[in-house]
Amino acid sequence: MNAGNAGELGVDMKARKQFTFQAVSKWISWAFLLICGLAAIYLYRAGAFSSMEGLQEMIAETGFTGAALFFIVQVVQVVIPIIPGGVSCLAGVLLFGAWKGFLLNYLGISLGSCIAFFISRNVGKDLLYRLFSEQLITKYENWTEKQSRFTKLFALAIFFPVAPDDFLCYLAGTTRMRWRQFITIILLGKPLSIAVYSLGLQVIYQQILTLI
Repeated sequence: MNAGNAGELGVDMKARKQFTFQAVSKWISWAFLLICGLAAIYLYRAGAFSSMEGLQEMIAETGFTGAALFFIVQVVQVVIPIIPGGVSCLAGVLLFGAWKGFLLNYLGISLGSCIAFFISRNVGKDLLYRLFSEQLITKYENWTEKQSRFTKLFALAIFFPVAPDDFLCYLAGTTRMRWRQFITIILLGKPLSIAVYSLGLQVIYQQILTLI
């Protein structure tokens, strides 16, 4: 096998692995949405959706277990980006109330972001092509050309909910960004974006309910 064929084979194997993981992720996303739909039907039949207070009281009966499970879901949905972050943030507020839901969202997403950074820092850039589309990587890759520029753009993206935060946390792990910088940006920047997602989507959700 000559060098050209070996190179083509390597590219082909990389593309296959990327396609396989993304296909599996898509199926997992659909499965999760199906589970959420079934859970919603169950809660509806149980009368949980008759009022927001009734739903939160039902979840409150699960105690620490319910909060811990949701916290884990928020951590995992960042590390394995198969659930839209906005959906899980809305779920936190609806299930646990504004303040407790915000706190669980904030802690879970912040920890998940740190784990994503850690994994990418140790595995390397090849991981990005396993988890995300080449189109997304190409779109933001030029941010990393200058470290000082990337740090500023990354901070702005985390502060304002306008960019794919999960991907950017993985991308940050492939740069020379220090842990202290990353953690500071996450802890200070996440509250606003999470509040916008959590409370903003809650307002939209309530408006939809008034129309039904």
